[in-house]
Amino acid sequence: MSDLVVVSNRGPATLRIGESGELVVRHAAGGLAPSLLHALERLEGRDRLWIASTMSEGDREAARRGLPAELVGGCALRLVDVPGEVRDAAYRVIANGSLWFLTHGLFDRTRRPAFDRHWHRAWEGYREFNRRFASEIAERANEGGVVMVNDYHLFLVGAFLAEQRPDLKTVHFTHTPFPGPDELSVLPQAVLTELLGGLAAHGAAGFHTPRWADGYLAGAARVLEGAPLAFAAPLGIDVQALAAVAESPECRAAEERLLDRLAGRQLIFRADRIELSKNLLRGFLAFEELLETEPRWRGRVVFVARAYPSRQDLPEYLAYRNEVERLVERINERFGSGENLPIELEIDDDFPASLAALRRYDVLLVNPVRDGMNLVAKEGPAVNRSDGVVALSREAGAFGELAGPALALDPFDVSGTAAVLARALEMPSDERARRAKELHDRAPGLPPARWLEQVLAEARPASPLPPRAQG
Repeated sequence: MSDLVVVSNRGPATLRIGESGELVVRHAAGGLAPSLLHALERLEGRDRLWIASTMSEGDREAARRGLPAELVGGCALRLVDVPGEVRDAAYRVIANGSLWFLTHGLFDRTRRPAFDRHWHRAWEGYREFNRRFASEIAERANEGGVVMVNDYHLFLVGAFLAEQRPDLKTVHFTHTPFPGPDELSVLPQAVLTELLGGLAAHGAAGFHTPRWADGYLAGAARVLEGAPLAFAAPLGIDVQALAAVAESPECRAAEERLLDRLAGRQLIFRADRIELSKNLLRGFLAFEELLETEPRWRGRVVFVARAYPSRQDLPEYLAYRNEVERLVERINERFGSGENLPIELEIDDDFPASLAALRRYDVLLVNPVRDGMNLVAKEGPAVNRSDGVVALSREAGAFGELAGPALALDPFDVSGTAAVLARALEMPSDERARRAKELHDRAPGLPPARWLEQVLAEARPASPLPPRAQG
């Protein structure tokens, strides 16, 4: 039993069974969960439990044994194992195949979504997935305990939990954007009501920006009686943790290799998942337009893109990766010569190498179609040592904090993005230094430990809202 329970689909570690039957914990290297775990380490005086879904065979074996795993900082981990067909429906079809597209504005409405009987059956799986999480929380949380539920995989947990444990103080935090009523209206009315009602059944709902909180409140006003509680808490970065990696031998070696490859050329850099919302294609097209319209930059600048695969079980993502790779090949064939290629696309997950490039970029391109926050836009200015310029999409959650010293761009405007890249590359050194210092000062924002304290302070007993009568 725990005073504080943190809940997410993916946990901060995976498990395997050792040769002697013991649980072996392998902590994840990157992503939200490890950052949140480090923030939990600093909370004192509470029994802490993390509940997550099984991801590996070791996870499933640990779940079958009912064994908790000990994580760094004294936090325990318990895993919820669900039947494969339930997880597939909840995770692949609903969470990643529908809710991710919805929250990021990615639907091509001439073709998608199409809510047929298979989709509605998958929604039943999503409901069951959330119900199982709620039951695990209800069993493990102390009387009057605090529960923090994370992200779009678990929008419905609050409603099930309020029925079982009304004594608990709960808060849900959505790390993606949250759309307004017009985009939400693509959902069937019954599904939309259940989704918003489930989110509103948490004691409070948090988002990274006021814009995302306002979208949620506006949608809820259309379908629910009464106003749910919502708040904005923009997540910042752990500067000390970043600095420690930046000074590591691995990062230093990667930086030396990068400088050798640059050979005096200026560096445009981006670091993303190969993900539809990250807008890689338009970023490369903008660079191509820059080289085409301003030939003086050919051979003088290199665009390094570190990207790692994402959701390769979805056909849209496989097709997107292929399109990205073909576009890069075409641009390199058009403007490259020998080993001197204008674009270096590196498909791997190498955080020290990414951090090395963040230390050295002249221009950091962050041009998502829409992002809940985007911490790369903050990590770059925090570690950069080259007075680098940040070219930042107005649709990134971080834009509200970094607008001004960052150069604004519209993510769908290829020519506009090319113009922003040109402006950044030719910016006078005194202006670069001024903007870089201001970005560096703003970048930390609300560090993870303080952010977590602020989020947990919003937790309160749930007050489920009934649906509004529909005419």
